[in-house]
Amino acid sequence: MTAAHPDTLYAALRAAIAAHPDREAVIFEARRLTYAELGEAVDQMAAALLASGVQPGDRVALLSTSRLEFWVHFLATTAIGAIWLGLGIRNTLEELRHVVADAEPVLLFGIANFEKRDYRSDLAELARMPSVRELIVLGGGAHDVGTRFEDWLAAGDKTGDAVATAAARIAPADPALIVYTSGTTGKPKGAVLSHHGMVTGNRRQGGRYLGITPREICSLPINHIACVGDTCASNLMVGGTIVLTERFVPREQLEIIERERINLWGGIPAMVQMVLNDPDFAQFDVSSVKLTGWGGAAMPRETIERLGALGETVGVVYGLTETTANVCWSVQGADVETLAGSIGRAVPEFPCRIAREDGTECDTGEAGEIQFRASTNMIGYWRRPEATREAFTEDGWLRTGDMGVLRADGYIMLSGRRIEAFKSGGFNVYPREVEQALEQNPAVRFAAVVPVPHPLYGEVGHAFVVATNTALTTEALLAHARTLLAGYKVPRSIEFMAELPLLPNGKIDKAGLRARAAAA
Repeated sequence: MTAAHPDTLYAALRAAIAAHPDREAVIFEARRLTYAELGEAVDQMAAALLASGVQPGDRVALLSTSRLEFWVHFLATTAIGAIWLGLGIRNTLEELRHVVADAEPVLLFGIANFEKRDYRSDLAELARMPSVRELIVLGGGAHDVGTRFEDWLAAGDKTGDAVATAAARIAPADPALIVYTSGTTGKPKGAVLSHHGMVTGNRRQGGRYLGITPREICSLPINHIACVGDTCASNLMVGGTIVLTERFVPREQLEIIERERINLWGGIPAMVQMVLNDPDFAQFDVSSVKLTGWGGAAMPRETIERLGALGETVGVVYGLTETTANVCWSVQGADVETLAGSIGRAVPEFPCRIAREDGTECDTGEAGEIQFRASTNMIGYWRRPEATREAFTEDGWLRTGDMGVLRADGYIMLSGRRIEAFKSGGFNVYPREVEQALEQNPAVRFAAVVPVPHPLYGEVGHAFVVATNTALTTEALLAHARTLLAGYKVPRSIEFMAELPLLPNGKIDKAGLRARAAAA
């Protein structure tokens, strides 16, 4: 490890402090911390964790919004070699119970309430689990459950070198955090991510912003890798500034862009569109925005064109929880058609291949599974050795489950999910290919295709469509699809919706749509 390239999160924090101590690191409501002040807050909380008996490898959980304490808590936990676990505020008690029972944290932190939900009873229930030694509650004044966060923090040892000593023992390959997947095909699994993955992956990602010092909004849930990694950690690696907000509100995004002179802005396509469609969008000064981008789903062409008029650079990124950071992104100057249909180009440091079922590499233009063999890939699934083995090929490539086609220019065009592909009359149908064809109709904003049973063909496609023009008919859209797709790929039925249902991570809830189609 060198000073220029730290390979643990705490070392990266200390490097950022040394490089720009007085630069703003994080903003939350009226509170603003420089990098030097962030370091002091992290050391204080890390000392309190050590005073609570937290050991390397112990899990420490936090149920919270994306507020200031979240980022300090993450950096403090990982600073002493413990493993951080973010819990989603939108999850039900049953969902939270599964994650806590699986990860077995020794300390449980949580906010007392948020919006109309009181979390104290849920926290008390979770704290009864055998692994949890103490419950610490943030906000809301006096509590009838747990220890007040302020009291817990004040009890920590602030004088010695215990934090630096603990941090020096961390190896780059050690686990830093566990991120639980969305669980569309069963109970969520915890992807274990290393210090090396978080630092190296996000340092490479942060390098994309050379030429500007990023100022970026983070409104994502803390149990999502796009929050803790893609946004917060990548800014840390390049000395950027993150503006944390507890909720996503389109109007607030515009207010923050104007007030804080945000220069890097984007997110999940649905969120981006809601901001752009704000009726008063033109009244806000968004001239500070230089880079715009998205990931997690495809972006409609009309929205890409609007983003092109907003910033100097427009781009798409691709990554998974299991890859830790984004491993594909587009290059400056990519055309709208490429941005709408691709996930970008694979980053050279993160080897990528498109593979057939037998593991051989596909030819250019041939559909196969997108796979990565990168040092930033997850260590594995927490206490799931069989699932970990299934996630990798025998020769060590991470199976993404996404199907794609490699173009001659290096761009990867997404064609669907391997597990979503279905057979219609003996032919493979990849839903994303069909969705892209439907979305080429200017009256279609979003499309999602799922299989439904058919007495003759086994399965056929059923499309859910969000239209921009209420005059669009099923017949007209099917006629459009027939000009672009082979007959067996054309959906047999279409259902128009005002919005597509989303998972907590912002992706389309395909499982919910399949259930809806099956019940019809």
